[in-house]
Parts: sequence; C-alpha cells; structure tokens
Amino acid sequence: MHEHTVRVKIASGTVEGFTRDGVNRWRSIPYARPPVGPLRLRAPQPVQPWPGVRYCHGYGACSPQQRMYTILAPGKYQPMSEDCLTLNVVAPVGAETRGAGDPLPVMVFIHGGGYLLGSSATPIYDGASLARKGCVYVSVNYRLGALGCLDLSSLSTEGIRIDDNLFLRDLVMALRWVRENISAFGGDADNVTIFGESAGAHAVATLMATPEAKGLFAQAISQSPAAGMISDVDTAAEYATRFARRLGASGSDAAQALMAARPAELVDALDQVILDGQRDMLGAFAIGPTYGTEYLPQDPIEAMREGTAHRVPLIVGTNADEGRLFTRFLKLLPTNQAAIEKLLAAVDPEARQQILAAYPGYPAADACVRFGGDFIFGSAVWQMAHGHSAHAPTYVYRYDYATAALRLSGMGATHATELLAVFDVYRSRFGRLLAAGLDSRSAKKVTDDVQGRWLSFAERAVPGPDWPQYTREERPVLVLDRRRRVELDPHSERRRAWEGFFLAHR
Repeated sequence: MHEHTVRVKIASGTVEGFTRDGVNRWRSIPYARPPVGPLRLRAPQPVQPWPGVRYCHGYGACSPQQRMYTILAPGKYQPMSEDCLTLNVVAPVGAETRGAGDPLPVMVFIHGGGYLLGSSATPIYDGASLARKGCVYVSVNYRLGALGCLDLSSLSTEGIRIDDNLFLRDLVMALRWVRENISAFGGDADNVTIFGESAGAHAVATLMATPEAKGLFAQAISQSPAAGMISDVDTAAEYATRFARRLGASGSDAAQALMAARPAELVDALDQVILDGQRDMLGAFAIGPTYGTEYLPQDPIEAMREGTAHRVPLIVGTNADEGRLFTRFLKLLPTNQAAIEKLLAAVDPEARQQILAAYPGYPAADACVRFGGDFIFGSAVWQMAHGHSAHAPTYVYRYDYATAALRLSGMGATHATELLAVFDVYRSRFGRLLAAGLDSRSAKKVTDDVQGRWLSFAERAVPGPDWPQYTREERPVLVLDRRRRVELDPHSERRRAWEGFFLAHR
C-alpha cells in the first residue's frame, strides 16, 4: 500500500501524518496537557509546544475503561492511559494547500459509549469516507468514567481542588484547538459542525448549552441523544459520596484517595456505583454532565426551551428500533415489564395509564422494547426538537433502514445502526457481510443519502431541499429508509404521553 508522509505546522509545533486512499491522516495529536499527577480531576490545561516533529502516524491511548471495550480487532486492544487528550484529523489530499479563500467545512465527531467507554480510534469512526466527499474530519478523545464524567467536585478540599464537568471542558478545549489550528489542514475554522451519537449526541446537546462553547461551532447534529444522563448538583454530590465510599474513603480522606487510586480501581468502583444507583432509582445516571454549576448553568433541554442555548442549526433524530440493542447488551434500559413497572411505580396512576396506553399490546415484548427506546431516546429527541425549533432551524429524522441480516438477528434499525450509513461501513469488508445480495444496492443508496445530507448541512446549514424544518404545528420528520419520505408528527400519541411525564418531573 503506497503511503507517503505529510507535515503541517500548527500552534504547538510540527505534526507528521501519512497519506493513504486519497486522504491525509494525523492520529493522536495532543490538544491539551496530559491530565496526570496533580492535573488529575482538574480542568484541561493548554498543550505545551514541542520541539522538532511530532509523529502522528498511530493512535495513542484511550481513556481508562474496562479492557473488553477497547478491542480494535480480534486479539488487538487499544492501550489505556490518563494521558488520552488527543484528536485525529482526516483531510482530502491537497486540502492543506487550498489557502484561506477555499477552506473545507469541518466535522468534529464525539464518540458515544454511555460516558463509560469508547475511543476515537474505533475503526468505524475512521471518517475517511466523509473527508473524501468534502470536509476536514476530526474525532476526539475525552476523559471517561470517574476521571471525566463523574462529578467529584463536591469532594474538593483546601489542598486538593476538583473541577466539575471535566469531559465537557475537554471537548471545549478540543474545539478551541480546532478554531486555532484547523486552517493549517485546509479546514474552515468559522464553519465547524459538531456531531455525535448516543452519549456523544448528549454531549453535543450539552455543548449547545455550555457558555464557554459559544462561537466554537456553527451547526450541530445529535444522533440518538439519551435522556436522563444529566444530574443536578445535589444528585452529583450524592453519587460522589457513594463513589468515595466504594473506594474505602469518606469525608476529608476522599480527595486524597481519589488522587492516589489506580485508574483500574476507579473504573471498578464506578461500575459498582452505577449498579447501586440503578437499584436505588436515584433519578439520574451516575455519569454525564452536572448542571447548576458555573460551567453549565442550565439543563440543556431547559436552555433549548428558553432560547438560552446557542442558536445554531440542529439535526436531531432517533432510530426506529432503539431499544433492541439493550435487550441483549448493556442492559441499561427499561425494556421488560419488571423494569417498566419499577420505573412507573411513583408516577401518578392517570399519567401511568396514559403512557402505557401509547404502547398497544403492553406488556408484550415488542411494546416493552418500544417503551424503553422512547423513554431514553425518543423523549430526548421530542424535547430537543420542541424547544430548539422555536429559536433556530431544527431538522428531525427517524432512521428506519435495516438490512435483512439486521432484521433476522432481531436487531432491526436499532441503536447506533445509523452509524453504518454515516461512516459508509456498508462498503467495507465487514459491511458487505451485513448487506449481502439484494441489500447491497439499498445500503449504498441510504449511505449516500445520509452522508450527502450531513455534508450539505456541514457546508451550508441545510440538509437538502426536501427536508422541511421542524415546527411545533406540523412536526415533520424525515424517515430515512429504502423509500425516503416525510411523516408529520409520527407516533404522536407516544410523544404526547412522554410530554406529560417530563412536564410533571421538571
């Protein structure tokens, strides 16, 4: 395979990447100082310049997590380290010589994984296909789990300060790096689109309400954002206390114990806290952003509703069968009768009846799966679209496409399957197994449709002339499938049922 190297000078020094398959790639460029030693649990610090050339040919480490989640290929795992604040850039060959007059739109991807797991080095997130079609693609690592997404700031002492919303601060630091450096790679620093899936989509929504992120992106795409992954200050403090207890520390010892613990101990303790939290129904997931702080004053849904979120054009959507993935893996959703009854136990009987009536056939398995998908993902999309569309252009989709292989496996268009289209996976060796025979043509057609819309949105803030803006009157949703269509207020009874639930819980 013919490769040659390519060098670019950025603010902190020279980075060397390589060229392959029509794109230039730079991997694991640091965007902040390593958050290690005394910088553990502190806001990210600006990256220190380096002398000479930094070789950015291979991926570095991902944030500490359970090792099974770091698999890159059979038998091959990505190393883990707290020194993980890096990003990757993929650009079409020759983009770096385009000059200021003709820069490409920039697409910055934030990976998902429940704020617990994941990495920008995951092969599906390569981004070369998007770059070849006309953008500079950036994928970002951020601190996960207890080191970045569990708010431990309430355990600060006079001698040890702990900052809140660390992963969010990491992402803002990465976006500042993009603003300062991306023109050297041929990107337009004034036309950045942030996009993410699942927890990454939730992070996108949260950045829209983060004052420090103002002006750092021009458009946002939120693919299957999750509800309930945000805490108020009091809930976060309760989780922090529980976490310290799991480490065998309390009170004034807690901060010292956090600084002394090995990353693997922090990962294991957090797993236990999450399990305990699910059992006790604390009302919020243990990890994710904390609002009501100086850094994140408002719940993002509230900020969108009130118009205090950044008024950038937004694409937000969900998949037809979100919940099915969680019936077999990562069993975090209420997708069975026992979990649903527990969730609704404290709900007013009339509201409970209204919600369950929206799922004909309950407690049949299919109705339970739809319930779980709507509770976590559908409701977040409905709330974001309702709030943001009053203040900025908003486009809503539902991704229904599933190959025969996905349908036969019982997964259908489940959570994360739209990534196969966004990243052109159906043209890869693995994707060809998923889309064999008659599905091959439709998979490529859906892929080209989705990528074309995402790129059009990144370039011009409009995802195609046939996708109407969302309004509270008509609520149009673009259904992405073999036969593309627009539906007005699909599943309106389910939407209205959850509207009442979330209004009651505000």
